[in-house]
Amino acid sequence: MIDDPLRPAQPLSLSGGPIAYFSMEVALESGIPTYAGGLGVLAGDLLRSAADRGLPVIGVTLLHRKGYFFQRLNAEGWQHEEPVAWPVHDHLEPLEPRADVEIEGRTVHLRAWRYRIQGASGSEVPVLLLDTDVDGNDAGDRRLTDHLYGGDQRYRLCQEVILGIGGVRMIRALGLPRPARYHLNEGHSAFLAVEVFDEELRAGGRREDALERTKRRCVFTTHTPVPAGHDRFPADLVWKVLGPGPIGALRAMECCEDVVNMTSIALKLSHYVNGVTKRHSEESRALFPEYPIRSITNGVHSVTWTGPAFRELFDHYVPDWRVDSFSLRNALAIPLEEIRATHQVAKRALVDRVNEQTNAGFDLETATLGFARRMTAYKRPVLLLRDLGALEAAAQEAGPMQVVFAGKAHPQDEEGKRLIQEILTRQREPRGGIRVAYLPNYDLELASLITAGVDVWVNNPRPPHEASGTSGMKAAHNGIPSLSVLDGWWLEGRIEGVTGWSVGSSDPGVAAARSDDDDARDLVQALREKVLPLYYREPDRWAEVMRQTIAFTASFFNTQRMLDEYVTLAYREPKVGD
Repeated sequence: MIDDPLRPAQPLSLSGGPIAYFSMEVALESGIPTYAGGLGVLAGDLLRSAADRGLPVIGVTLLHRKGYFFQRLNAEGWQHEEPVAWPVHDHLEPLEPRADVEIEGRTVHLRAWRYRIQGASGSEVPVLLLDTDVDGNDAGDRRLTDHLYGGDQRYRLCQEVILGIGGVRMIRALGLPRPARYHLNEGHSAFLAVEVFDEELRAGGRREDALERTKRRCVFTTHTPVPAGHDRFPADLVWKVLGPGPIGALRAMECCEDVVNMTSIALKLSHYVNGVTKRHSEESRALFPEYPIRSITNGVHSVTWTGPAFRELFDHYVPDWRVDSFSLRNALAIPLEEIRATHQVAKRALVDRVNEQTNAGFDLETATLGFARRMTAYKRPVLLLRDLGALEAAAQEAGPMQVVFAGKAHPQDEEGKRLIQEILTRQREPRGGIRVAYLPNYDLELASLITAGVDVWVNNPRPPHEASGTSGMKAAHNGIPSLSVLDGWWLEGRIEGVTGWSVGSSDPGVAAARSDDDDARDLVQALREKVLPLYYREPDRWAEVMRQTIAFTASFFNTQRMLDEYVTLAYREPKVGD
């Protein structure tokens, strides 16, 4: 076994109270549709690691009674959205205390539902899901916590008031310990810092002192590398929706005139701010040069994203991996034939699902590529299919391919819906040596199936728009190497030819100047010259790449390491000058 003298030997600990972790979406279970994608999955994974490590954390989010949406595809392959019907009482525990927020001059009552995350250490992290479907609220207010990312700007703003201000008040109403830190996971929860600032202002003293006390209690993680991704609301709408206390606090900050930018509020009221990869932090500092934005690279929860077959294998060869993700480096001792055999179990489960749902004719012998994430233009889901002639030639020269796609388009993203339709067209029109399948209603369960069952994980966002991306990290826990453009986490994670292969340039200026045709050409070239020849002609070397991917990628890009960094860098008591 490989020892690491820097690895903490004891559970993490904090003094002064718990961490209150606020996120508009949190992925808890597939049957609880309170998440849309990577932001929510990251939140759920961090909370699971907090429970594993015995860290005192309280999660806060919204109930989302109608979920994100149920995805239904019509005969033409066009996405339609339906509310999700899910049994709240089957999954969550109702709590009696109530809290109130003021919206448009009305008192809106909130209650909380509790979900308990049980950790490997035996510790528990509670997650509070806020709900306005409460007697005493008018019909419109009762619907405010129904739809994740639904409705117009007013609806979104009301939700952010409920999450931020209502979440702080609910913690008080429940009699929970006063948080030592509030962690804002993206700008949606920035109003929590406004509520804390208002509390400090009412406590008396100078405005500057209240601001400093607020900052010491707040930590902010930004996930968006482009200006359009930051929530902005017209100031007149904000003044109409907010009550007098938050309005007074915002005006005391002297940061909001015609537009209220939630990211700006979070930046101004947090003592520690981080991006989610090194490159993303660089991009964020360019957007907000007046703030010192650090970096803590994302990870995934190792036990959650390791498929059942590999869990059994790790239990045998790396027995402490469930409580110590770093020990996955010891996967280097697992025999190659067992890596291969274990992967075939996971691949069979995926192939069976694909054929049951799509009749695509997938098989176990063919190299299988996976692409599963939100369907939107900058992630370029159909880049691999851009030049089908070149892809066919690669298949004929190096070996056949089958590609599985999954992911939803945002209800207002017409281009994303068109991309799904294009994939379904390719599914119905197979080409020589290439099979395509699209699986609808992407969720935690389907993500686990795909990330464990493919042979290669494909990732090709348009740089520099990928803040991090975590799907390739999930795949790595199952020995799946990545074939990815050099953006997000892959800039830090790749070891060329050892844990996967890269496309394009690591230079941000060069990468941004490349065209889709350039990246599509290099993607197919990498498949033809590197990936497929290794897969079909050198099975031992391929299995070695899988083993190295577990040992080098999964052992580092996990939420245990990520949480350790948050504790050391962000949750500690800030020093003078921080």
